[in-house]
Amino acid sequence: MTTAARTFPALGTTASVVVTDPGQVAEAASLLRAEVDAIDLACSRFRADSEISRLHEQSGRQVRVGVLLAEALGAALRAARLSGGLVDPTVGAAVRALGYDRDFAEVVSGKQCSDPVSHSRPAAADRSTAGLVPAPGWHRVLFDPALRLVVLPRGVHLDLGATAKALAADRAARRIHLALGCGVLVNLGGDLRVAGPEPAGGWQVALGDDHADAVTHSAASVALNAGGLATSGTTRRRWRHRGRAVHHIVDPRTGDVAEPLWRTVTVVAKSTVDANTASTAAIVLGAEAPAWLEERRLPARLTSDDGDVVTTPGWPAEGKAA
Repeated sequence: MTTAARTFPALGTTASVVVTDPGQVAEAASLLRAEVDAIDLACSRFRADSEISRLHEQSGRQVRVGVLLAEALGAALRAARLSGGLVDPTVGAAVRALGYDRDFAEVVSGKQCSDPVSHSRPAAADRSTAGLVPAPGWHRVLFDPALRLVVLPRGVHLDLGATAKALAADRAARRIHLALGCGVLVNLGGDLRVAGPEPAGGWQVALGDDHADAVTHSAASVALNAGGLATSGTTRRRWRHRGRAVHHIVDPRTGDVAEPLWRTVTVVAKSTVDANTASTAAIVLGAEAPAWLEERRLPARLTSDDGDVVTTPGWPAEGKAA
């Protein structure tokens, strides 16, 4: 079965779509672009005109949000509940305190107050509690999904980054398959979702520390036949702040970056949102992650900062179907 692909920049990363009908690839890319544009307008904390920015401006008051933001907020709160708060959308203030207070391209360029980016890994000795802002807790957000009513307490800032991009992948893959009828793989910066008939042997997915060059610098590969796959890592979105190297995965319990142990974690699940929730939680959990994933029967591949690889039951052999 012949496939065709399109890639374009989106959501501060890259968006890719692969379809099993080459004649449909342009329309598939158009549908994907529409989906990522919609999620950006609803959920980006970097846009003054986004709906989530307007929600922050109305903190303390009851607000009826749009359908897409309601879905994204519901997914984020569900992720928080299922992960026991390890993935928490109320980390917005914590992430800002670490210097991630504008589009990532501006953070790494050294604009405003952050130091220039460094790709060295943060050492335990570099950690400091000064200026850290632990997450107030997802349970403080009052949300009625049926009526789409939200009360965001004053001082609580949302960051849906851990789940909104994954939700866009889930939504886009379903939308493209339903509209075009062909098999489709959507990849949003390492958050993958497939739908419809797969190519012979499944969708071959290369894994690596950086999704942008995973094909040329592949650490492993897996065939994905259904559902979602997500890779979370600490090697790509890195910068320096107040003299130390930090990354974008924050431990909600401390407000600091997750302790350095796993540089990448890849998880396969029924949806991309579930896969991303688990891979992010695993980075935060550190040494407890393999047992936590195994208990939830989630196939995963974890790579330590030293390059050691740990897999959980159900993770397939190289190139085999997950």
